[in-house]
Amino acid sequence: MINIEKTELLKEIEKIEDSTNIEEVSEIYFNNINPTLTKLIKLAGYAKIEKKAQNYKIIAYDSKELKEFYDFLGMYGVLNLGHCNEYIIKKVKEQMDNLCMTSKVFLNSKYAALAKLLTELTGLKYLFLVNSGTEAIEGALKLAMASTKRKKIISTYNSYHGKTLGALSVSGREIYKKYLNLLPDIYFVEYNNIEQIEQIADNETAAIIVEPIQGEGGIIIPNDNYLPKLREICDKNNCLLIIDEVQTGLGRTGYLFEYQRYNIKPDILVLAKALSGGVIPIGAILGNEKAWEIFNENPLFHTSTFGGNSLSITAALETIKYTINNDLPKQAQEKGEYFLKNLKELQTKYQDIIKDVRGKGLMIGIELINEEYAASIFSYLIQNGIITAYTLNQPKVIRIEPPLTIEYPIIDLFLKEFKNSLDYTKELFEIQ
Repeated sequence: MINIEKTELLKEIEKIEDSTNIEEVSEIYFNNINPTLTKLIKLAGYAKIEKKAQNYKIIAYDSKELKEFYDFLGMYGVLNLGHCNEYIIKKVKEQMDNLCMTSKVFLNSKYAALAKLLTELTGLKYLFLVNSGTEAIEGALKLAMASTKRKKIISTYNSYHGKTLGALSVSGREIYKKYLNLLPDIYFVEYNNIEQIEQIADNETAAIIVEPIQGEGGIIIPNDNYLPKLREICDKNNCLLIIDEVQTGLGRTGYLFEYQRYNIKPDILVLAKALSGGVIPIGAILGNEKAWEIFNENPLFHTSTFGGNSLSITAALETIKYTINNDLPKQAQEKGEYFLKNLKELQTKYQDIIKDVRGKGLMIGIELINEEYAASIFSYLIQNGIITAYTLNQPKVIRIEPPLTIEYPIIDLFLKEFKNSLDYTKELFEIQ
């Protein structure tokens, strides 16, 4: 009887897998995944069923019809190479025929190749692979405290480093920390404020952790001397500088790594998101000799079962090659300049709606006067086939992070629909 019931269940599951019924899928989301989030998705107009994607385009069921959507969110910075990049997928499929998971006891030549490539490109010494940005942050904090034999960590308000306990402990927004017992000895300062850090950094500090651009904080860009000054403070106090490039890394801002804009090096660099070309989860911790000191005492101090599997290594290797061979940082810089120029012109014309436009490369934030205007614009854009979202800590800020492979006519399409959304919002709120 049990076997018959299981067979019937599997038949039902197979039907759900291919379902195009939005109400059916929404009901399962509500009952079995996240009820409140499902309500928000439906309220925001995002209750579509995605079926296929290529480069900057997603094909999804809207009601009962297939519709094209242009992706200007890019999975929050993951899709530098676009959806389903054919080159990366081909290489990963080839790897699958030979070795999917590593043995964890033998050497792996592709891991060696990736370590050599990333350490040469970053100027750091060692590589440790994990499965996500948050996991990489956890490892970075652990290495910093163990290698310095100190516990104090300095972070910034409005920052975002992930939602596991350690990563959340150094993230600068309280709403996600309710009811939790987080790491002690975490100190917060205002982003871009050197004086505050100088006042609390001392010989008990293990590390300062910072984003070179605050992504979820609203695409906040620091002064040119901010990161160099942080480097000086860390050197003065013999503590580590952890730079979180989970969202900025791999060319998005116009540099392969954003910290390189300032001619400095971190002690620990954290990467993820775009590192595997948008086809498989990955995270990376890179560090210098000082950051890796604990491994001299205990080589198994930090390990990961799935970290450094052959599929993610292959994806990362080929993603970096593709990024360099196609000069995606330069493309991001040039397309970003074009985007920003046109957005700033719209800001001048719609000053009652747009407060600010800022960004580096194709990491752009449009700050609206209030959240109501942002909601109106999101609603208009998704109804007209444009995918965007707000930054997690600043709902007034629309983030633009399309694939770096985006084409200029598609940027123009966004600009046209964005202008239309401004006109729609102006009329909706009776703005003179």
